[in-house]
Amino acid sequence: MRVTREASVVDGGQGRTGGVPRRPGVAAYGAMGLSAGLTVLIGVLGPSAMVPRLPGPSWQPPYSLQAAPGAHLVIAMGAAAILLGGAGLAAALRSSWRPDPRWPLAAGCAVAGLLAFLPPSGSADHLNYAAYGRLAALGHDPYAVTPAALPADPVTGAVEEWAGVTSVYGPAATAVQALASLVGGDSVRLTVFVMALVNAAAFIGTALLLHRFTRGDTDLQRRAALLWAANPLMIYHLSAGMHVDTLAIACMVAALTAHGARTGLLLGIGIGVKLNAGLVALGPAWELRRSPGRLAVVAGTATATVAAVYAVAGPHALDQVSAASRKVSLATPWQLVKTGLQAVFGPGAYSVWIQAGSLLLLAVLAWAMLRAAPADTAPAVAAVMVVAWLFAAPYALPWYDGLAFALLAMASWPALEGFMVARATVLSLGYLPAREAWRPADLEWTKTLLRETAVPWTLLALTAALAWWAVRAAGRARRRPASAAPRP
Repeated sequence: MRVTREASVVDGGQGRTGGVPRRPGVAAYGAMGLSAGLTVLIGVLGPSAMVPRLPGPSWQPPYSLQAAPGAHLVIAMGAAAILLGGAGLAAALRSSWRPDPRWPLAAGCAVAGLLAFLPPSGSADHLNYAAYGRLAALGHDPYAVTPAALPADPVTGAVEEWAGVTSVYGPAATAVQALASLVGGDSVRLTVFVMALVNAAAFIGTALLLHRFTRGDTDLQRRAALLWAANPLMIYHLSAGMHVDTLAIACMVAALTAHGARTGLLLGIGIGVKLNAGLVALGPAWELRRSPGRLAVVAGTATATVAAVYAVAGPHALDQVSAASRKVSLATPWQLVKTGLQAVFGPGAYSVWIQAGSLLLLAVLAWAMLRAAPADTAPAVAAVMVVAWLFAAPYALPWYDGLAFALLAMASWPALEGFMVARATVLSLGYLPAREAWRPADLEWTKTLLRETAVPWTLLALTAALAWWAVRAAGRARRRPASAAPRP
C-alpha cells in the first residue's frame, strides 16, 4: 500500500508558520526539556507515590537512588512536568524557530532509552503486565485466572489495584509479557526491565518510522519529532509509564508505512496487542476503497492474523474488553452525564444510554472531521477516527492519546494537533498520581476537584469546541473550489 504525505497546511510546505518568534520558540523547547527532565528525575529518585516498588535483587535493573521522596514532592513534580510539557509542546508546534528535526528526534529517543533503565512511574500498570506474563509462563490462563489466585507468588503478589481482574490486553501483548516473565523469573524488577526494553524499542522504532515517513520535508519531520519522539506528554505516559499502548502504536505506524499483505499482518498484530487500535484499519480501508484487489489482500491478511492471534487465547480473551466498554471513567464528560441521569432517574449505570450517546457523538465528530480533513490519506482518515473515538469514549485514560499523536505526526493537521495537546494535558492532570492508595489525605482534592469535576467539565467544553470547529471547517472545505483543494 502506498501512503502519501500531505504538505504542511500551516505553511504550504515552505517551512514558515508566522507563529511564535525565535526567542519564545527556544523557551518552548526549553519547557519541553525541563518537563522531560522532571519525568526522568521522578524515576531516578526511586519508589514513591509516583513510582511503585519493584521486588527483586537490587543489583538487577532498573536502577534508582532509592531516595524515598515525599508524596507531595513527586506529585508536584508530575504536575509541573505535565503543565510545562503541554505548554511547551503547544508553543513549539507554533514556533517559527526551525531547529534541525534530528535534534528533537535524537533527544526524545535518548530520553526513552534512559527511562528504560529507571523504574516506571505514573501508574502501577506494569505490575499487572508482569503478573499476567507470570501467569502465562506458569501455564495459567491470564484471561481466566487472576493474579489474586496466586497471592504467595512474588510476581503476581506484587499487583496493587487490579489483583482480582483478569487480563484486558490482547494475546500479542500477553506473549510479550510471558516472554519477559520467562527471562525475569520470580523477580518483578527484572521482568519489568525486559518489558521496558521492548517498550523503549517500540517507542524509538516508531520515532524513526515517523522520521522516515516525513523525509523530504524538514518542517514535517520537525513536527513529527515534536508530536512523538520529543513529546513530553508521551514521554511521561508511554516511556516513563511503560503502557502497553506503545506496542500497539508501533504496529499501527509500521502498518501505515508498509505495503500489501504486510500492512494487514501489522494491523492484525496491533489489534492483537490492544483491540481499540483496530480503528486505524479504517484508514487503509478508505484509501484502498477504489482498489478492490489490494483492499481484499490487506483486509484478508488482517482478519486472518486477528483470528489466529485470538484463537490461541480463546474467545474469552475478549470478556474483560467487553466489560470495560461499558465502564465510565471519572475524568470523562460522560461521568457528568451518568451523574445527571442518576439524579433524575435514580441509581443505575445507564450504560446502554451512555454507549448510544457515545456512538452518536463519535459519528458526528468523525463525519465533520472527515469532511474537513486536508487530505483523505490513510493516516489522515485513521487520525480522524481515533481522535473522534478519544473525545467520544466514555472510558479513556491519558495514555490512550498516544495513538492519535502518532497518527497526526503522519497526517500533518495543526488545528487538530492543538486540540489533542489540550486534551492530553488536561486529562493527565486528572490522573495524578494514578495510584489511589498513595495519594496523601490532604491531596484528596486532586481526585474530587480535579478528576471528578474540573477535568470532565473542561473536556466537555473542549469537545464542544472541537465539534464547533469541525463543523465550520467542514463547511469551508465544502465551499472550497476544487482547484484550491489540497492534492494527496
